[in-house]
Amino acid sequence: MNQDLSILQLVLGASLTVQLVMLLLLVVSVVSWAAIFRKLFSLRRVKSLNDDFEREFWSGTSLNDLFSSAAQNAKLSGPMERIFASGMREYQKLRERRIVDAATLLDGARRAMRASYQRELDEVETHLSFLASVGSVSPYVGLFGTVWGIMHAFTGLAGLQTVTLATVAPGIAEALVATALGLFAAIPAVVAYNRFARDIDRVAIKMETFIEEFSNILQRNLGAQSATASGH
Repeated sequence: MNQDLSILQLVLGASLTVQLVMLLLLVVSVVSWAAIFRKLFSLRRVKSLNDDFEREFWSGTSLNDLFSSAAQNAKLSGPMERIFASGMREYQKLRERRIVDAATLLDGARRAMRASYQRELDEVETHLSFLASVGSVSPYVGLFGTVWGIMHAFTGLAGLQTVTLATVAPGIAEALVATALGLFAAIPAVVAYNRFARDIDRVAIKMETFIEEFSNILQRNLGAQSATASGH
């Protein structure tokens, strides 16, 4: 490929509309990569915090100590720890109101954890829809630039007596750069979206499993308390 058909020359030689499409796709690609790295580090932090809390939870530490620690480190805690804190907070509030019915206590704690779970999941899924939009829309934006560029190229050839490959190739090549940029923006976004969606599903399943396990622990504790009370 000679100098006249270098990528820079193709971009500079394209029509204004195609150049605007290329600029838009370039900006979208940069923003998309920023969102990808931000989500990558965010998910790593979420998984690390959840794993740390889960290890502490199953280490034998009392629920009250765990709740005190979660309340003190609310800003630095992970999603699973905040879900646990929501359940314990509601459980203790109901106990303070002299509610002794086990089903009511358990249902209140479970509903609080479910509400917290939904908030945490929404937070974890932030920017995921943007990556999906980039992956689905960018190729069409690039294709629009290509079609426009080809139309512009053929319009410019209308007044020529003789049309050869040498006269057609530059205009078509300029237009095809828009499609290439569209794919350049879309492919990483699609790959990242699929990876993050799979990772978020695993995080969600882990948090749902924790809610069920913690609910079972509360149920056993309530059953033991009821048995002790009836024994007295």
